[in-house]
Amino acid sequence: MSFRSFLTSLPLLWHCATAFPAGPGYFPNNHSSPVSEVFASAAFSLIDTYDSSNWLSKFDVQAIGDPTHGFVNYVNQQQAQQQGLIRMQNNQVYMGVDTTKVLNPNGVGRDSVRIQSKKAYTHGLVIADFAHIPGSNCGAWPAFWMVGPNWPNQGELDIIEGVNLNTYNQVTLHSSAGCVPTVGPGGQSGHPIGNADCGASGGFVGCGVESNSAVSYGTSFNANGGGVYAALWTGSAIKVWYFASRDVPANIRNGNPDPNSWGQPQANFAGCNFDAKFTNMNIIFDITFCGDWAGAVWGSSSCAGVNPSCNAYVASQPQSFGDTYWLVNSVKVYSV
Repeated sequence: MSFRSFLTSLPLLWHCATAFPAGPGYFPNNHSSPVSEVFASAAFSLIDTYDSSNWLSKFDVQAIGDPTHGFVNYVNQQQAQQQGLIRMQNNQVYMGVDTTKVLNPNGVGRDSVRIQSKKAYTHGLVIADFAHIPGSNCGAWPAFWMVGPNWPNQGELDIIEGVNLNTYNQVTLHSSAGCVPTVGPGGQSGHPIGNADCGASGGFVGCGVESNSAVSYGTSFNANGGGVYAALWTGSAIKVWYFASRDVPANIRNGNPDPNSWGQPQANFAGCNFDAKFTNMNIIFDITFCGDWAGAVWGSSSCAGVNPSCNAYVASQPQSFGDTYWLVNSVKVYSV
């Protein structure tokens, strides 16, 4: 379905806090990587570490058209490295966008990177440690997320996502119809947005939870010293926590994570048959511009006061995206 026809069919866009998908995954020949082993034990065993020592051997750099119709040009690995859009520095992984070229707003979009893990997972505890995430900039739409093949039938979990000048993170599930989560035991600190059914409207809107923390996303996250996002995905629940760097639990730092000790999560999805709706999901990082979300809400944001066109703004203001980058200490995946 085109985004235009989707908008026409959508009865409500809520206070610019829409929950559009970060985008279907890209699986050559419609095949994904083998699913990782699932453990029934309540203990958490480290099964994968992604960091500066192995990043490009464990992720594919995807030079593809943007599924979310953004004003972006995803470059290949060689181009990304030549332009410095992906690089290893001080034992951290930098992934950013072009900040020098003035572009034709009707032409190819701004150079950026999109990466997808070679490995896929069913269930797991994903803990991502960030020194910096893309700042809150007009036109920008970054995401750290997981997605299965044959979208939306094998699900999507958006762990970090936002657009334009937002500073409140949004966690969203997208699925086929029939996943209507409740709030799990212990509650959640965030508030629900979007549809009750994660698969309503073809899965495009999803069921989201917006953080109540003004430092959970973008520029404010970085000014607060970075931090950790942890996503726990089991057959009975999907939960996401955010910790400012100074507040990261010791059991995360020492490699023995204990979610039972972490307090209330930002998002706490329960009551859905997650095993039927979410499976074989890969990890993705990307930064796009405008498109189905940032572009769709542009006119109702303060950004429109600077330029009435999202694409024109992004094309003409390369210097505005100097802090539109990920700086990752590590991503660790534990079995559950």
